[in-house]
Amino acid sequence: MTTTAPETTETAVDPVPSFVEDAWWTPEPEAAAAGADVRDASTGDLLAKVSTDGLDLEAAVHYGRTVGQASLGELTFHQRALKLKALAQYLNDQRDYFYGISAQTGATRKDSLVDIDGGIGVLFTFGSKGRRELPNSQVVIDGPAEPLSKDGSFLGEHIYTRIPGVAVQINAFNFAVWGMLEKLAPAFLAGVPTIVKPATPTGYLTAAVVKSIIESNLLPAGSLQLISGSARTMLDHLDYRDMVSFTGSAATANHLKSHDNVVYGGVRFTAETDSLNAAILGPDAVPGTEEFSAFIKSVVTEMTVKAGQKCTSIRRTIVPRNLIPDVVNAVRERVEERVILGDPRAEGVTMGALASLDQLAEVRKSVEMLMTAGGRIEMGSMDAPQVMHADGSVSASREGAFFGPMLLTFDDAETPAVHDIEAFGPVASVIGYDDLDEAVRLAAMGSGSLVATVATNDGETARKLVTGIAAYHGRVLTLNREDAKTSTGHGSPVPHLVHGGPGRAGGGEELGGIRSVYHHMQRTALQGSPNMLTAVTQVWHQGADRNIDDTHPFQKNLATLKLGDTVASELRQVTGDDIAAFANTTGDTFYAHTNEQAAAANPFFPGIVAHGYLLLSWAAGLFVSPEPGPVLANYGLENLRFITPVAADDSFRVTLTAKQITPREDDEYGEVRWDAVLHNQHDEIVATYDVLTLVEK
Repeated sequence: MTTTAPETTETAVDPVPSFVEDAWWTPEPEAAAAGADVRDASTGDLLAKVSTDGLDLEAAVHYGRTVGQASLGELTFHQRALKLKALAQYLNDQRDYFYGISAQTGATRKDSLVDIDGGIGVLFTFGSKGRRELPNSQVVIDGPAEPLSKDGSFLGEHIYTRIPGVAVQINAFNFAVWGMLEKLAPAFLAGVPTIVKPATPTGYLTAAVVKSIIESNLLPAGSLQLISGSARTMLDHLDYRDMVSFTGSAATANHLKSHDNVVYGGVRFTAETDSLNAAILGPDAVPGTEEFSAFIKSVVTEMTVKAGQKCTSIRRTIVPRNLIPDVVNAVRERVEERVILGDPRAEGVTMGALASLDQLAEVRKSVEMLMTAGGRIEMGSMDAPQVMHADGSVSASREGAFFGPMLLTFDDAETPAVHDIEAFGPVASVIGYDDLDEAVRLAAMGSGSLVATVATNDGETARKLVTGIAAYHGRVLTLNREDAKTSTGHGSPVPHLVHGGPGRAGGGEELGGIRSVYHHMQRTALQGSPNMLTAVTQVWHQGADRNIDDTHPFQKNLATLKLGDTVASELRQVTGDDIAAFANTTGDTFYAHTNEQAAAANPFFPGIVAHGYLLLSWAAGLFVSPEPGPVLANYGLENLRFITPVAADDSFRVTLTAKQITPREDDEYGEVRWDAVLHNQHDEIVATYDVLTLVEK
């Protein structure tokens, strides 16, 4: 007898495209047909195929190292930052389009906002911080110069320059947009080309965003490439010039880190991996307190947003042992009140499906392991849940990847499985502690986590818990009545602060403001003469050449002002009457300026001395050019140090030198940083500081 396979009712679908060497690429039809299936998380409908069969990964790497490096190398930090801002504005106008695609991944509109708006927000943040915190150049100085010779002719300092290769970014399925943009932004700002490799189940959403990015025509050639599908041989083509930023399981990270090109070839590898994050309820945060309510809200939020598929979700809820029943009941009540499980396209649904049926199987497997280890289900079920479908009907789902919120308890809080097995879905465990030392010990059993929350309104409790667990975590949130409404929440990394964690969490720091930009750069010790360091860094160094000519530097615009342009004043004497007058008019009658006997008794002063701010005020009068000119405003001074006191009848002079010139890309002016040094009549340094001015281009 012969049998025939049943006919499929699924229609042919297109493959998810890759974008390499500035062109869209799809596999040949046969290869595409044999590719991996991508399905709607809620309905199981076939959406696309994914395959990289025939894609030349080596050529993509070469294109990034050559074309991408060259095009990004033409831009300064500020120019790159402005492109990030423009890209954020462009993508912001297309959010509704992305939301529609995101719903197919099982994400509700709130989930999509976290992913899509959060990713766009990262672009805005780095677009802003890049212009505020980085120079309008291509080299960053790290720390002050170190004098290496007595006469000042030999200096040393550290500089950052971009790495010469590509940044390969391997992302997880749970944040198809944010995961890409939070890595792209710092790499782009550093000037390093990106090759994005999204996870297969949701990579079609990533591809849609990349398509919009390419259509914006904002990014330079070769700065962004996309690999949709397997990239198993990617590491074969990387070397010491390149870096890999990985997000996913610890097992996969360890496998990648064992590649010869990482172990021996110098490929930079950072990872953000598994994390059994904890939320600790302080002993003072009993039912009825605002801290208890905020804690319960946080636990439920982290269980249900993105269906618990967040590397930052709360997996271990650590509470005073006597409060376990109260916590379980409060979580159950909030879930019953607020959570409607179903297709995100149905009106009223507040929690969607897991990303895929494979992910559903993984969550169920993890829960079974937790139950075998002694876990009891206090809320939720292993049965197929009742869900709301897109048409508004409700029934048990057989096609979608749905799993309802689940809470487990354990008699033994130190059960190893609780601190080792992560059910990557809407699953959390509640365990009890008897004292703060035990709470710290339980949190530390996670072997390194991304984030923990400490809910308390007692300062000493917060101090003991935070200092006890900080070394085991990349981020700690203290939650109390004062910040409960304004906090971004336990599970929301912000681009300004570190996102990463030690140990099991991978040891990486994907975000952290400008710190994450430096991850894509090489720190190098630079040694040489002041003139050579000035030439390399475009920041004037003490001992480098100065230029004093007939034109006052304040009469030069940015087009004519040069590093080293200097104005040097004559000496001006400070009398006792001057000091007394300044004391009387300002009200600063500190004894060192008004009482000869008391001032002389001070080991730092020879007697009555001039106010430091008197010297600064007079110094401005000595170096300023009063006529209207290109200098628009003085907007501050930095790094002020008073070194040698000026006594009555002493004299001082000022030397002001153009130290750093920073044109603003989108304004008709820029900033000029001036090096100011005050000397007394004995050529001793009285004070040093930087003067900041705004100057017309």
